Amino acid sequence: MVLPFTESSLGVFIGLTVIIGGGAAWLAGRALALKWRPVWQLVIYMLLLAAAVRFLHYALFQEPLLSLKSYIADAVVLELAALLGFRITRVRQMVRQYYWLYEPAGPLFWKERKNSEA
Repeated sequence: MVLPFTESSLGVFIGLTVIIGGGAAWLAGRALALKWRPVWQLVIYMLLLAAAVRFLHYALFQEPLLSLKSYIADAVVLELAALLGFRITRVRQMVRQYYWLYEPAGPLFWKERKNSEA
């Protein structure tokens, strides 16, 4: 398996991309969900955030700036974190705001509430 980083930069990838970038992506996903924005906007924003994270790898740790493999790895991690934050927030919104229609079906899904009058 070809990894997007060398063994010496695994810690940098986890720290900068997964923890810092993933945290920013999570918060961005949450913010877009709270404003009732469509999910396609999230995808575009995360591609831009991945470019910024790639620049931080370059500026702080002398990693290649224009590495497509590394950019894709960063983008995938950020997209997943953002989509997770978006979805969890959207489920909470739907269940709280439309409590008479929906109930939670786990952290990522909601379902229609059974009519209790039947």
